Amino acid sequence: MTSTAQVVIASRLFPPEVNAAAFRLGALARGLSAQGMDVSVLTTTPPRQAPPVPDESGIRVRRWPVLRDAGGNVRGYVQYMSFDIPLVVRMIGQRFDVAVAESPPTTGLVVALISALKRRPFVYYAADVWTDGVISMGAPGIVVSVMRAMERAVLRRAHAIISVSEEVTDRLVLLGAERSRISTVGNGIDTELFTPDATPASSESYFVYTGTMSEWQQPDIFIRAFALLSDEFPDLRLRFFGQGSVEGDLRTLAQQLVSGRVEFGGVVSPPESASWIRGAVASLVSIVPGIGYDFAKPTKTYAAAAIGTPVLFAGPSAGADLVRGAGLGRAVEFTPTAVASAMRELLANAGDGTTERERTRRASWAAQHVSLRAVAERVARVVSQAAGSPARKIGDDSAGTPRGDERASQ
Repeated sequence: MTSTAQVVIASRLFPPEVNAAAFRLGALARGLSAQGMDVSVLTTTPPRQAPPVPDESGIRVRRWPVLRDAGGNVRGYVQYMSFDIPLVVRMIGQRFDVAVAESPPTTGLVVALISALKRRPFVYYAADVWTDGVISMGAPGIVVSVMRAMERAVLRRAHAIISVSEEVTDRLVLLGAERSRISTVGNGIDTELFTPDATPASSESYFVYTGTMSEWQQPDIFIRAFALLSDEFPDLRLRFFGQGSVEGDLRTLAQQLVSGRVEFGGVVSPPESASWIRGAVASLVSIVPGIGYDFAKPTKTYAAAAIGTPVLFAGPSAGADLVRGAGLGRAVEFTPTAVASAMRELLANAGDGTTERERTRRASWAAQHVSLRAVAERVARVVSQAAGSPARKIGDDSAGTPRGDERASQ
């Protein structure tokens, strides 16, 4: 591969949108550009609520208007199609030596087909398993079958597959991906932005929830837990930042149970998010057990750890083991009673100085283990190795398998 290799990243999510996928792809684009590659990004026009952040210099970002839901998300079959159908033409007109496709599998399939026609390799970035997500949403059997077939087709035709965890890797293998073509690179957070040096946004006593509010997180559990101890702590507040499909339900529940004590701040920039996390008693993270996302390790956990703020995690073992094993806070069962008990413990820790004494240790762990820059460098190595490799032909499920020594290690 030469320094003039051309890379195209196709994703509906990219900065300035505020979510984990946008952060990791922005870091990847910067990492590839830093290696001397010619980087183009085919993405969407950002929503109105996105912070006004300019595109990175040296990276060509080409945007296309898409349909979004009421919360400003590209979420749903019609919304995906509004990105994927124009992407066919955009990819045909794009010169590249290697392509990177971010989920959903519909986008991956478009990139796989155009890459095959152009005889160029492509890398699939699998942050999660979409078939599991569709099942967890209770989709009809025909929808699950179609999504499974699409996801398998993408996995089998990718020159290389990027996975964010061993749990995701195992799920991808069950779907038909060859383990030898999967590079498990981990997940990360910008440890230069999310740092203990962030200025606390408020001196009030509050718990904070940042990011997506969805059915598979069901953050209403934190409102229900807060209601169990709100009378004990009359000055305590609960703050939500971000958006999602259940935000309206959360607002209604908060009004019913703890009127005036829960605040919704909408989408904020990463620096603002860091400031709110820095001042919080703890950062709240949840995954609903048993609906197909038990393997998830939310990026919210890493953001809080990088700042040194304790995490209060409610959910299954993958996320809980991470919090307990690294000493990042409290991990409890997904019940309001268990969450309320952990809130009391964390309030006591904030009051007796334990939280501040532990802050540097937690931030050091994050800097060592979940640096987004390090993750992006691992992904960039996989992409650079793929450039110039033979493309996998349509219908060929075995060609183009990289050797084991070409895989990035976590």
